[in-house]
Amino acid sequence: MRAYFWDDKRAPGVPAAIDFDEYSSVAEMFLASCAKYPERPAFWNIGITLTFREVDELSRNFAAWIQHQTNLKPGDRIAVQMPNMLQFPIVVFGALRAGLVVVNTNPLYTAREMRHQFKDSGVKALVALNTFGAKIEEVIEDTDIEHVVITEIGDMQTSGLKRNLLNFAIKHVKRMVPAFNLPQEIGFREVMAQGAREHHEPVTTKPEDLAILQYTGGTTGVAKGAMLSNRNLLANMLQVRALFQQTDRNGRPLQKEADEVVVCPLPLYHIFSFTAHCMCMMAMGNLNILVTNPRDVGMFIKIIKNKKFSGITAVNTLFVALLDHPKFKDIDFSKLKMAVSGGTALTRDAAVRWKKATGVDIAEGYGLTECSPIVSVNPLGESNQMGTIGVPVPGTDAKVIDEDGNELPLGQRGELCIRGPQVMEGYWNRPEDTAEIMTDKGYLRTGDVGIINHDGFIQIVDRLKDMILVSGFNVYPNEIEDVVSRLDNVTNCAAIGVPDNKTGEAVKLFIQPNESGVTVADVKRWCAKNLTAYKRPKYIEIREELPMSPVGKILRKDLREH
Repeated sequence: MRAYFWDDKRAPGVPAAIDFDEYSSVAEMFLASCAKYPERPAFWNIGITLTFREVDELSRNFAAWIQHQTNLKPGDRIAVQMPNMLQFPIVVFGALRAGLVVVNTNPLYTAREMRHQFKDSGVKALVALNTFGAKIEEVIEDTDIEHVVITEIGDMQTSGLKRNLLNFAIKHVKRMVPAFNLPQEIGFREVMAQGAREHHEPVTTKPEDLAILQYTGGTTGVAKGAMLSNRNLLANMLQVRALFQQTDRNGRPLQKEADEVVVCPLPLYHIFSFTAHCMCMMAMGNLNILVTNPRDVGMFIKIIKNKKFSGITAVNTLFVALLDHPKFKDIDFSKLKMAVSGGTALTRDAAVRWKKATGVDIAEGYGLTECSPIVSVNPLGESNQMGTIGVPVPGTDAKVIDEDGNELPLGQRGELCIRGPQVMEGYWNRPEDTAEIMTDKGYLRTGDVGIINHDGFIQIVDRLKDMILVSGFNVYPNEIEDVVSRLDNVTNCAAIGVPDNKTGEAVKLFIQPNESGVTVADVKRWCAKNLTAYKRPKYIEIREELPMSPVGKILRKDLREH
């Protein structure tokens, strides 16, 4: 089954062929967009709007600072650790313009998780929000980080009074900034001032050059860096942009360039949000509404209710949270044309409720970090097939295989495999792990069990690997078990995923204590200290013993069946 199978399966208007050589680098795409839409708004956050021209100028200043005020060279890695805020695209595009490799870092990471990622990637510089300074201080001596840029939540405010009040409130009223001491620290505003006085020398970047190291877990529980080249990211952007050429029954495009306002509540450090908003929406000249803390649903609604947005990307958890909030009815959906769900399975209940409330279907998609990440997406409108992940994006081939690697016919379930220009170059410094996931014909084994229907739409029906998907984030049982097994009085433990109406899946942890015993409260405190919130077990069950194979392997399958 080859890519042409899907050429007539996609929605009307979506091209089968794409020129994947349109740009040579992400930086080139960015500069072309800024030149094409200079006065269009690009990003909004906390009352401030940046035009494409302003993002161009500010990212140039950051790139110039890198070139003249640091010893960083093209190819060096820089970690970016912040939630959705205007500083994110400035730093990322500035770093790429200087030829650096961006390492997206989850701000919710514990010190243990940060230490692993920083050491594994070999980052030499870090840009972070000041709320994470104490954790950075805890790990920095174990890393190669030489330059630390610290920003504050109000740094992009144009009014000095408002900036100072906002930063003061975060630090002294809400007490969100624990004390820290980083001798390497320089403030973001000082960096931008220094860069504005320097000359930026454009850097030539090739398509095959690494652009982003995006960390993802593995069945071994060790987070691995997926190497995403300029070619990978650009291909995925062009594939998604092609989907926006879908037309209605009268031949009119459903989306317009330089005309859409798209809400971005998912963190830009997540590859789905990065590709959709920092790549695709930028290339199309559209405005991104950056929501810094979507967990505060009341504030989230307050931010977007009068924005008259035409699109929103989210995970099932956020759609449900919005629908359940009493202020949901205050949101103006009069311009909404597109709602896309990714990262985790969309529940039928959420899809039906959303359509009833807004009149717009949620188009569910599917992807993997290793695929930059988008593999397939449902069409917008009446062609949408609830319960499927749509059809592969243009230029992408998919097949399902049996345990022996043989391709299976349409309608049969097997492991879903993907081939396309968006598939990663491999895992950073892990050739054996790369070989394990890639076939000799260039297909990436997803570990998910799928069915390719005769109409080309794909269903995900099971998971070969034990990964748990919580609100769009990959959670790996071995990592949780490794952390919990270090707790005193724990003999054995096992983590599995269980269905959850809000997060898709939740972590359930089984504990076998030793004779001294351990309490649920002990385990919760330990997990709070060592695991990011979405990885922490929602359910904990203590048992006298856990099911094991004859060789002593804990049988998660038996626990799931129970």
